Amino acid sequence: MPELPEVETVRRILHPVIVGQAIQGITLGTFPEVIGSTMEGLDPVALLIGQSFTDTSRRGKYLILHLDNGLYLIVHLRMTGRLLLIPSIDPPVRFQYVAIHLGNGLDLRFGDQRKFGRLILSTPDDVTQLDRRLGPEPFASSLNASTLRAVLANRPGKIKNALLDQGVIAGLGNIYVDEALYRARIHPERPSNTLAVDELKRVLRAVRLVLNQSLARQGTTFSSFENPYGEQGTNASFLRAYGRASAGGLCLRCGAPMERIVVGGRGTTFCPRCQVNRIPSPNPQELDGESSSTRLPNGSNS
Repeated sequence: MPELPEVETVRRILHPVIVGQAIQGITLGTFPEVIGSTMEGLDPVALLIGQSFTDTSRRGKYLILHLDNGLYLIVHLRMTGRLLLIPSIDPPVRFQYVAIHLGNGLDLRFGDQRKFGRLILSTPDDVTQLDRRLGPEPFASSLNASTLRAVLANRPGKIKNALLDQGVIAGLGNIYVDEALYRARIHPERPSNTLAVDELKRVLRAVRLVLNQSLARQGTTFSSFENPYGEQGTNASFLRAYGRASAGGLCLRCGAPMERIVVGGRGTTFCPRCQVNRIPSPNPQELDGESSSTRLPNGSNS
């Protein structure tokens, strides 16, 4: 599933191409249900035609396209959704269900092999409700170890599940949670409310580090993710934890075999030697000598 780096990569590429462009028409494919509206009884296609894109933003894993009539087209890629920029004269791509024809001769096309993704025409109130439902962005200045500790204080569940909860931190998924916990040397099944502030500092530094690294490589592609020009992200070959147990991988720190367990229904990779499931005495280890920024590079307007 596309996570924050993948959705932000899509946004950054789309922004200079679609902002200021009018929607001249829309062609639907064989699964028109992928496009909908929160406004009951109103046809989203009819409301979109003639409007122009005025801005783009992102909230968690949601891409938000701003329209000049004050409405928003909220895009959730889910598992295999793709937004592609393709010349209008080109034939449909595989699994294409929506083609938005722009005034610059390009189409913004939505395809989705598994048909889970959605494009939802939404009101300002819908966007406000979405914002309230989601937790802080990983790079938000308001998110720090103390505020995270307060959120987790009454959550005895596993830390991996907490980090996957979009109401705790928005935008994280299975890949980057595994990577961050590995970097921070925290066992994925550690009870959330047992992590000390110093440990949560490590977790947040690791989260920001792995997200920044993936953003610099335009995301992680295993099978389906592509940016709007059909290019794959290159971060997969730099992963240190996610998926390495099934390939017989060894820990890049200590050489122990990586292990795979299931946490909250998600396959989870960790090092049993570096990520021990116990509450340590106060002497936190740092990350692997790497620095991370608390700011999202290249200026997302999320």
